[in-house]
Amino acid sequence: MSYRNLEIWKLSCSLTTDIHKMSLTKLPKFEMFEEGTQIRRSMKSVRSNIVEGYGRRRYKQDFIHFLTYAQASCDETIDHLEILSETGSLADEPLFKDLFKRLDELGRKMNSFTQTVEASHRTGRAESPEYPASSIQHPATRLPRK
Repeated sequence: MSYRNLEIWKLSCSLTTDIHKMSLTKLPKFEMFEEGTQIRRSMKSVRSNIVEGYGRRRYKQDFIHFLTYAQASCDETIDHLEILSETGSLADEPLFKDLFKRLDELGRKMNSFTQTVEASHRTGRAESPEYPASSIQHPATRLPRK
């Protein structure tokens, strides 16, 4: 199992790419170095914190800590997106709605995943040979066992 199998990581990857492209092609030049930089950095932070948290999954509190940072960065990214829309810097309404919807979905899935980790990580169920600690996953990302 790898972080690459997590649905939240996959969603964060596509959003990172799309937000990066949007910030370089759909914003006025002056915003590319202001709000554009901020939205790129906050979205990349979501992705990176998921990866770092997964790398520390052996320690439940570290895992939860980084998932919480990822959630906060997702919220920050939504705020930057709203600022760009409210100020008219991002005038492409369909693009705004698409990114907003996907960020909201990612936030909900991260929240659900974090709750799953809090409830099941390193418990009796996770310690059994059938469920090794390294296999903790959100039910939606669980692969069938062979």
